[in-house]
Amino acid sequence: MNPKIEKLIKQFAKLPRVGNRAARRIVLDLLQDKTGRIDKLVAALNDANESVCPCPVCGVLTDRTMGTCEYCRDVSRANGMLCLVRDFSDVWTLEKSGVFNGRYHILGGMLSGISGITPDDLNIKNLPQRILDEHINEIIFALPNTVEGKTTQQYIISTLTNTNVRFTELASGVPLGGDLDYIDDGTLSLAFGGRRIL
Repeated sequence: MNPKIEKLIKQFAKLPRVGNRAARRIVLDLLQDKTGRIDKLVAALNDANESVCPCPVCGVLTDRTMGTCEYCRDVSRANGMLCLVRDFSDVWTLEKSGVFNGRYHILGGMLSGISGITPDDLNIKNLPQRILDEHINEIIFALPNTVEGKTTQQYIISTLTNTNVRFTELASGVPLGGDLDYIDDGTLSLAFGGRRIL
C-alpha cells in the first residue's frame, strides 16, 4: 500500500472506537470522494483546533473567544449541583437525556495505577474553590461503575471532607463496568432520580 495512505490509516486507527478496518474504509472512502469532503474535513479540523479549548472552570470544550462555556455562563444552572464526569462525551450523554440541569466538572480521566494516572493528571485542583464560589451543596458522581471510577470517587471525597457538601452517585441501572455512553436515556433518568448519598 502507498506509504502515505498507510500513514493516514494509522492516524485514523488511533482514534477512540476506530479499529484498523474501519480506519481503512474511512480513508479509502475519503480519498475516492469527488465532492470535496476532504477539504471540508481539513478546514473543519483546523478551525476547531484553533478555536476550541477547554473551559477554564469546568473543562467542557468551548469556543476560545467565549471565555467560559455555555453551562458555566447559564445562570439557571447555578442551582448548587455539580456533576463530576470523566470526559466531554459524558456531558453530551447527560445533556441528550435531559436528566440534569446543573453544572458540570470534567475530570479528564480517572485514577489508574496501571495507566499511571495520578491526581495531578486530573482536573480536581479547583474543585474546593468552585464549591465556595458557586455555592455547591451537592456533588453528583456520574463516573463509570468500575474500579477506577470508584477509586477516583473515593479520592475526591477524601480531599473534600472539610466542605459541607453532600456526595451522591448514580443509583440502579448503571451496571458494574458500565459506561455512560452505552446507557439508554430511560435507565440514565432512573439512575439520576434514585442517586444515593455516599
